[in-house]
Amino acid sequence: MNFLRGVMGGQPTGPQPTGAETIQKLCDRVASSTLLEDRRDAVRALKSLSKKYRVEVGNMAMDHLVRILQTDRSDTEILGYALDTLYNIVCNDEEEEPDESEEENQQKQEDDLGAQFTDKFVQEPENVTLLLTLLEEFDFHVRWPGVKLLTALLKNQCAQVQGIILVSPMGVSRLMDLLADSREVIRNDGLLLLQQLTKGNAAIQKIVAFENAFERLLDIITEEGSSDGGIVVEDCLLLLLNLLKNNSSNQNFFKEGSYIQKMKPWFEVGDDNSGWSAQKVTNLHLMLQLVRVMVSPVNSPGATASCQKAMFQCGLLQQLCTILMATGVPADILTETINTVSEVIRGSEVNQDYFASVNAPSNPPRPAIVVLLMSMVNERQPFVLRCAVLYCFQCFLYKNHKGQGEIVATLLPSTIDANSISAGQLLCGGLFSADSLSNWCAAVALAHALQDNLTQKEQLLRVQLATSLGKPPVSLLQQCTNILSQGSRVQTKVGLLMLLCTWISNCPIAVMHFLHNQDNVPFLTGQISENLGEDERLVQGLCALLLGICIYYNDNSLENYTKEKLKQLIEKRIGKENFVEKLGFITKHELYSRAGQKPQPAFSTPEHMLFDHEFTKLVKELEGMITKAVLKSSEEEKKEEEVKKTLEQHDSIVTQYKELIREQDSQINELKEQVTLLASQNEKMQSTMTQQVSQIQQHKDQYNILKLKLGKDNQQTGNQAEAAHMNGLQPEELSQLREQLEELQRQNQLLQTQLGEKDSLITSLKAEGVSSAESSTSEVTVLQREVEMLKSQLQRQTAEVTQLQSERQELLRGSDTTAAVPGENSLYTEKIAELESRLSAQTAENQKLKEEVKTLLESQESMEKDLASATSTAAIMQAEKSKLQQEVQESKKEQDDLLMLLADQDQKILSLKQRLKDLGETIEDEDDLDSKDQFDDDDDEEEEEECDE
Repeated sequence: MNFLRGVMGGQPTGPQPTGAETIQKLCDRVASSTLLEDRRDAVRALKSLSKKYRVEVGNMAMDHLVRILQTDRSDTEILGYALDTLYNIVCNDEEEEPDESEEENQQKQEDDLGAQFTDKFVQEPENVTLLLTLLEEFDFHVRWPGVKLLTALLKNQCAQVQGIILVSPMGVSRLMDLLADSREVIRNDGLLLLQQLTKGNAAIQKIVAFENAFERLLDIITEEGSSDGGIVVEDCLLLLLNLLKNNSSNQNFFKEGSYIQKMKPWFEVGDDNSGWSAQKVTNLHLMLQLVRVMVSPVNSPGATASCQKAMFQCGLLQQLCTILMATGVPADILTETINTVSEVIRGSEVNQDYFASVNAPSNPPRPAIVVLLMSMVNERQPFVLRCAVLYCFQCFLYKNHKGQGEIVATLLPSTIDANSISAGQLLCGGLFSADSLSNWCAAVALAHALQDNLTQKEQLLRVQLATSLGKPPVSLLQQCTNILSQGSRVQTKVGLLMLLCTWISNCPIAVMHFLHNQDNVPFLTGQISENLGEDERLVQGLCALLLGICIYYNDNSLENYTKEKLKQLIEKRIGKENFVEKLGFITKHELYSRAGQKPQPAFSTPEHMLFDHEFTKLVKELEGMITKAVLKSSEEEKKEEEVKKTLEQHDSIVTQYKELIREQDSQINELKEQVTLLASQNEKMQSTMTQQVSQIQQHKDQYNILKLKLGKDNQQTGNQAEAAHMNGLQPEELSQLREQLEELQRQNQLLQTQLGEKDSLITSLKAEGVSSAESSTSEVTVLQREVEMLKSQLQRQTAEVTQLQSERQELLRGSDTTAAVPGENSLYTEKIAELESRLSAQTAENQKLKEEVKTLLESQESMEKDLASATSTAAIMQAEKSKLQQEVQESKKEQDDLLMLLADQDQKILSLKQRLKDLGETIEDEDDLDSKDQFDDDDDEEEEEECDE
């Protein structure tokens, strides 16, 4: 135990072993000792040496330590020592490095020992899985060092460890359980672990989010005091940023879970905002970044719009505007708040309208936009703040034609208020101030007020500026060109040229106003043709772009500056190739691509503030078109114009045909609707007819019953009391029959009128028929036939009703006379008998017809059965015939193959005979061969005949 005494502080009894020797002995002890206490002491000693002898312990003891984690799971103390030792090996904390010379420290930094030992540990994925399993151990001395070790592994080899955890069953879920640990140390280190785990891995981010991470993190932030909390709140916010940034799925889950509403209390600030701690500033800065992640311009437009709507509805935007207008807020928080408000209102009409209504708490109250613009054009304000205000103004005007109109209106003479400062006055003041950055910001802001808005471009031409006393006012357009020609700074020139390009693009009236000044075109051609330095190259490119816009959007209203004359001027004074080369200076500038990456102005210094994001889009759109317009000849332009006119004519013809087709389609649809209506009416009429037929049948039955009653009464003429009783019942029944017959007559008349209306409607449809509605006409014809059939049925029914009515009248008269003159009762009885005989004859005839129909149906059924059996027999015979034909074909094929084989065999026999003759051998006579051949031929013929049969 001498080496243990040396390690643990005992008195040495001999020469001291080196560190490597001691570590080797400890490793042997760990590997060979059977007692748990001995292994525990050895591991404890390795832990104490792991900081000073990191390389030796890492190289010699790592495998033994991993084996301890696998085998000694029951002893939490030795597990804790092993995990601490592994953490000391892979951790790269500089403060824990031993005191060594500078060369050795530099060598260690180059070798990156932590990464090397992490690679060695991660080479076996089972080691990481084992570590995840150990995190389930609740003991503090195991769980805490396990969390620290896994965090260090993720720091050194993030992607590799993430892959192992991702495929490990319940790996992420085990790590999420750390947030529910009641011990704050483990929970806080669990936050750091999850930060490393979720870096740049969307799959793990989604799993963590669906493990209820948002709810837990927001609860921790609330418990720790929100923005007033400590470092734990910062860790939670960093983890939330990892989960939400560039992850549309998690963003949607965050929004759908109503977590945006829970962010509102974070931004509640009091009236006294003095003395903010550094931690509070950091926390609030991260909270604002979290809001910006949800409404970032790089997100999908639909997701951004829904988040913007939710932020307005829950009052988050109102809370941010309160911070924006509050006093005592630190400058960096104010700057980030302006940027956040900018992206919350960008492209959202409702949010933009609300922002326009926000007033600053001043006396008198001023709009927040005016207060912000005052900061933008003030050269004493911080540069980042001025950039944030410019971005806010751009976002306010983005896709906001109403806001653009309000800004331009403050520059028009009819709306200027001399007693108040307006946004237009501030922009004009910044445009012509001595500060070049104010010139650039004001020019870009005014350009955004004109972006994609032809109406405001034309309205801005009305703006007049008073330059000095006693001189007439000049237009804003002319004043901008005057400043350009006076030789300003590069930043000012670039800003004014961007404003002019945006102003006159896609606006022929503005182009005409620009060309109307005789000095503008010579100035532009002079700037383009000169050989200027590197700083002025961008100005030359922008001048070429402005002149190209004057050519492309020229309506040839000015005789001296038509498209053709301007191109001739370029060719004479500049040269077309030189012009195109100068135009390319814009896109080749190093700051151009940087400005085109995202809408927010991001410049390290004011001197780099040259390009605007929206202007880069305009350049991409116009550069190719201007190049083509300048290089084209007049003949090509004429041909293109002719082609355009021809295409327009073709388009007009196609449009006419489309309208004609639409009209025909509408007519066809109307006819189809009418046909459908007629069909429904026809069905109603048929149902009515069926009801009437049934009613008539009922009346016939009643009539037959009445006749039977009368016959019985006549047979019992001796009983006068019964005859009188019968005659007393007859009038009631006859009155009912009379009423029913009158009702039938009325229904008959109504049906006839309806049929007349349908006939007239069918006639009108025939007159209005279109050639393209042939199908509709056929349907109308079918309906007409059905209506005619209904007419014939009605006529037959009317005849029957009339006949019944006449017979009823005769019966009534007969009954009346019978009651009045008893002597005529015999005559009435004879008529009744005659009617009964006729009825019985008709009944017998009907019965005979029914029997004939029944016989015909039975014969038809038998014939159908015979036909079906014959059809099936024919099908079977046809199948057998096909089968036999197929067999014959196969036999013929086999016969042909046999013939071919026989021919080959004969050829071989002949060749063999010839060889035998050549060798001098005797062969059979030809006659024998012929007889054999004849015999073979006879056999072949017999086989063929059999095959044919």
